[in-house]
Amino acid sequence: MHPEIVLPCLDEAEALPYVLKRMPDDWPVIVVDNGSTDDTAAVARGHGARVVVEPRRGYGAAVHAGLEAATGELVAFLDGDGSLDADVLPGMAETVASGRADIAVGRRVPDTVGVWPWHARAANAVIAGMLRTRGVPVHDIAPIRVARRQALLDLRVEDRAFGYPLELLLRAGRAGWRFDEIPVAYSRRAGGRSKVSGSVTGTVRAGRDMIRLLR
Repeated sequence: MHPEIVLPCLDEAEALPYVLKRMPDDWPVIVVDNGSTDDTAAVARGHGARVVVEPRRGYGAAVHAGLEAATGELVAFLDGDGSLDADVLPGMAETVASGRADIAVGRRVPDTVGVWPWHARAANAVIAGMLRTRGVPVHDIAPIRVARRQALLDLRVEDRAFGYPLELLLRAGRAGWRFDEIPVAYSRRAGGRSKVSGSVTGTVRAGRDMIRLLR
């Protein structure tokens, strides 16, 4: 059985057709509709994805709802905006399935100038640096990763906002997980509006949620 892909989505109807067409062949996709006001759910169903509704707003709430809804041994997570190259997922999944790593994570590599705003990139670098001092060998808090479903559930991540991926990495580090970080092309979103890196306000909000976990 192929790994399942979880796409947390908030108002991504414009981007989803492009995103879903680029998923690895025959991999089941779960689109978590996180309170969208557009046709995100209908577009997802129309392109063959399973839709899970998570009305409680928050990136972590959407991701965790997808994790709980998944049934496969391996689960992959990817943003629903088309900014990250899904072609890396099979390699990431193979690394985990083979036992060479417990979690595979992406390290974003912008493919054009201006894709990753300076404020978002600076905040990410600071937080990743703090993680490395805690023994978590990553250089990015990227929204793309692959791991075993039950192992992720066993971490008992509690944050349901933007701090979710950071708490996951912290808990995985404390549990002695082996990491594999690979470069992934980072492009302009396929449509819609960024909720985090596209604005200083969004970056500050996400940074606040993450810094709280590092205190």
